[in-house]
Amino acid sequence: MTFLAVLRDLLRYNPQFAVGAVLTVVVVVMAALSAVSPYSPLDTYVVFPDMPPSWEHPFGTTSRGQDTFWILTFAMRNTLLFGLAVAILSRIFSLAVGLAAGYLGGWVDRVLMSINDTFIVIPLFPLLVLFYFVMRDYMSWGLLALVMASLGWAYDARLIRSLMMSLKTREFTRTAVFSGMSATEIMLKEHLPFVLPIVFSTTLNNINWSIGLEVTLSVLGFTNLDTPTVGTMLFWANQHSAMVSGVWWWYVFPTLFITLTFIGLFLLAVSLNEYIDPRSRLSRMGGGQA
Repeated sequence: MTFLAVLRDLLRYNPQFAVGAVLTVVVVVMAALSAVSPYSPLDTYVVFPDMPPSWEHPFGTTSRGQDTFWILTFAMRNTLLFGLAVAILSRIFSLAVGLAAGYLGGWVDRVLMSINDTFIVIPLFPLLVLFYFVMRDYMSWGLLALVMASLGWAYDARLIRSLMMSLKTREFTRTAVFSGMSATEIMLKEHLPFVLPIVFSTTLNNINWSIGLEVTLSVLGFTNLDTPTVGTMLFWANQHSAMVSGVWWWYVFPTLFITLTFIGLFLLAVSLNEYIDPRSRLSRMGGGQA
C-alpha cells in the first residue's frame, strides 16, 4: 500500500488523524513564517514594548521590544526542529539496539538489554539539570539535543526488540538464512520494513516528549537562552513579570501554540498506532461489521 493510499484512508476513516493533521499543519505553517520575518530573532527593542494585540502587531509586543508574532515563529521553528532532531537521533539508537538484541539474542541480547534497562531507570530531569551546570559555558541547542537523544531511546529499543524476537522465528527469516544472507542484511532488508511503522508512530511521541522536556528546562533557565524557543519565550516573560504587569499575550500565545503542537502530534501518534493494528484498522473502516 502506497503512502498516498494510507494517508487517504486515515483522513477518510479516522477523524482523530484529520484533526491532528490540521493542528500540525497550523503549527508547521507558523514555524515556516520565520523565513519571511522582518526582524532578527536576536534583536530587541525594534518595536515599542508592551503593546497589546492590534492590526499592526496581531500578538502584541513583549517587554523586550520584540513583536510577539514574529519571535513566536522563530520559537516554534526551533522548538519543532529540536524535537525532530532528538527523535531522529534517538530512533537511530533504538533501532540499532533493538534490531541487534532481538535478532542476535544470546550474550548480545543480555548485554544490550542490561544497558537498555540502565537508561530506563535513570532519572532524566535531574541528570539534565546536572548536565547544564557542568556544561553551562558550552551549552548549545545541538549539544542538548544530542544528550536528550542519548537518554531517550531505551523504551522504544525494548519495543523493537520484542517485535524482532517474533520476526526471527518466521518462515521468511529461515528462508533468508538458508539463502546465505548475513545477519545485517536480514535485519535491514527483511525485518526493518516490519519495524518502520512502529518507528514512525514512536517518533511522534518522542518529539512530544523532547519538546516538553526542553520547554520545562528552558522555563527554568537551564538551556541556552539566546536561542529563541517556546520555553525561552516563557522564561523571559516570567523574568519581566509579564502576567503581573498585564502583558498576558506574552504567555498566552506561546502556550496556545505549544498546546496545539502537543495535541496535534498526540492525535497523529494515536491514529498511527491504531492503523498499525489490523483489527483496529478494519473496525474503523467498517470491515469488522457483520
